[in-house]
Amino acid sequence: MFDGLDDFYHDILAGSLRRRAFTVIGSFLLLGFCLLLVPFIGSEFLPASDEGEVDVSGEMEIGTRLDLVDRQTLKIEQVINETVPEAVAQIANVGSSGWRPDSGARGSIDITLTPSTERQRTNTQVAEDLRQQLEGTIPGMLIRTRAPEGQNLLDRILPDGGGLNVEVRGYELATLDALANEVTERIADVPGVTDVDPGRRTGVPQERITVDRAKAADLGLSVRQIAEALETAVSGRLAGEYRAAGNSYPIRVQLKDAQQLSLDEILNLTLSTPGGQNVALRNLVMIDPGRGPILIDRKERQRTVTVEVNVGDRDLGSVATDIRAKLDEIPRPVGYDLNVAGSYEEQQESFHELLLSIGLALMLVYMVLASQYESLRDPFVVMLSVPMAAIGVLITLFITDTTLNVQSYIGCIMLGGIVVNNAILLVDQAGKLRVEDGMHAHDAVVLAGRRRLRPILMTSATTMLGLLPLALGIGEGADAQAPLARAVIGGLLVSMLITLVLVPVAYTLIHPDRDHPQRRGCCDWSERSCSMGGVSLTLLGLGLHGCTAPEDAAVPARLGQATGRAGP
Repeated sequence: MFDGLDDFYHDILAGSLRRRAFTVIGSFLLLGFCLLLVPFIGSEFLPASDEGEVDVSGEMEIGTRLDLVDRQTLKIEQVINETVPEAVAQIANVGSSGWRPDSGARGSIDITLTPSTERQRTNTQVAEDLRQQLEGTIPGMLIRTRAPEGQNLLDRILPDGGGLNVEVRGYELATLDALANEVTERIADVPGVTDVDPGRRTGVPQERITVDRAKAADLGLSVRQIAEALETAVSGRLAGEYRAAGNSYPIRVQLKDAQQLSLDEILNLTLSTPGGQNVALRNLVMIDPGRGPILIDRKERQRTVTVEVNVGDRDLGSVATDIRAKLDEIPRPVGYDLNVAGSYEEQQESFHELLLSIGLALMLVYMVLASQYESLRDPFVVMLSVPMAAIGVLITLFITDTTLNVQSYIGCIMLGGIVVNNAILLVDQAGKLRVEDGMHAHDAVVLAGRRRLRPILMTSATTMLGLLPLALGIGEGADAQAPLARAVIGGLLVSMLITLVLVPVAYTLIHPDRDHPQRRGCCDWSERSCSMGGVSLTLLGLGLHGCTAPEDAAVPARLGQATGRAGP
């Protein structure tokens, strides 16, 4: 194997300057070709992971009685018991919970499934089948199902939750509602969108009471008198304080059973005018029925309506891109914005920071190498192996159907410090042979490749084999870490193979042997192939073939002595 390696390096490095430059250019062309795979890989914030849970929620009209919501939720539980044999526990919640009062007509059920190794269906498949079973079976209730895929933690720590959201920002609530409904209709047909929640509810029924100032003035009553009468009837009015033993107790005047009084009964109350007449309140006010907002959300000092989107069978980044294209088609008034938020917003910020981290890591690696080598050229040769790792990363993610996410980006950051090790072994050994033994760059690289091949293969193989179980996703929850291992394995494998060719060629280009005798008889640029020990060598599909000249068929004498092998 080592004899063949000598011939391999000698054959490549013996070519003309143009052919060696073409080897470097070909490597970067291969990198550019692999970058074309990025749109087909997809992206998301965190990798999908089967957490063994399914969430089902059902929502009815605002103001629906709690007992009716509970009755309909029990029907959902019956369907779950019949169609989800994998369920081991259920937690049902009916009515408002937490700090949001807009879920009073909502019922939710959290289903816990058996471990993934003990069932045939994933939680995503269970949620999809359950969605089909529940569709249209519960009258008056809008049902949504969702399979958490590594998003439970995000639901708790992110202000917008862990899903994909569309934020409608503006001021007028009516305009926000209209835009939210338009967004819901437009994005419902986007591939990968399973459920859409328009966010803001219609509100509770309310009656707006406006004082008729003209009538009140004619009767000698002030607006304050009328307002105080309504305040006393509805919520009570502070009339004074009772003090005893150093304690103060407020005295509030309120009608008996005020909470049970209807609006008609309140408006039948009378006020005495300065002339001694009794006038009913309904003759002094105007009633405007409508609905009042239950909750007004604000973000960055703007009123916001959040449209929640459930995503399935497609990566988050692709769905978000299609949704943004749909949002661009929606006309909006001045001062109103439509933004894609939630996990996608966190994904964009995280990717930007991770790319900055990768650049910073590479810069630090170069600085360390430059200080150790006391040179700017040798570290540059070593760093050529880093972009070649991207070839393996992209190909591996594409073949394994893995997305670009936070975990795979962390793997790329790790590769920035791992893949340079192989090139360091070659360059460091070649540099010592040039400086200490006075070898030419060509001969030094050939001998360095022979000496360092086994350490390179051993260190790379141990790293890849150690990450293999994690890359295969073996075990409960291992899918969350698999992208990291796959990125490292793919990048390290391809970088190792290309480094054995690219680094030696680049080293000879950086350190040309001006006094080295020309190798006559080597392949000319126009030649397509020639023999190398009777074997035709095709490198990276680029048709890079080489041959040995008669006078250079053997490595120089000092190289043969150093390796213990004489020339033929």
